[in-house]
Amino acid sequence: MTERAGRPRRRPWRPSWRQDCCPAAPPPPPPPPSSSSSSPSAQNSPSPTPPEALCTRLVVHWAREILGSGTYGDYQSMGLSNGQYEILRSVVDEARVEHKRREADAADELIRREARTGCAAWYRSGGPGAGAWR
Repeated sequence: MTERAGRPRRRPWRPSWRQDCCPAAPPPPPPPPSSSSSSPSAQNSPSPTPPEALCTRLVVHWAREILGSGTYGDYQSMGLSNGQYEILRSVVDEARVEHKRREADAADELIRREARTGCAAWYRSGGPGAGAWR
């Protein structure tokens, strides 16, 4: 240790056990060789689901749950954005009327149709990135 203005210079503290028990991590594996033909696993991998389809699935699921129980939850606990929650509320209101007027099957068809239409329109106009609280 060297003297510095009357005080010895200290080295930063490092646990000694670290060097003994924890060897350095192995290097990452090399990237796979690129080839002009696509591999069978790449051909079999599913394509990403469009956001409109995910929105529709969420709205249909929660509309059925709410129609069956009669109660709403918090949109965040449902995994919905504010815009998706607005679509859900509209769909459920219409489905309740349809359920009373006709039957459960008609209400279920209305839920699927209106959720698909509402989500498609919402994403066409910008989706969650457009406007405040979307």
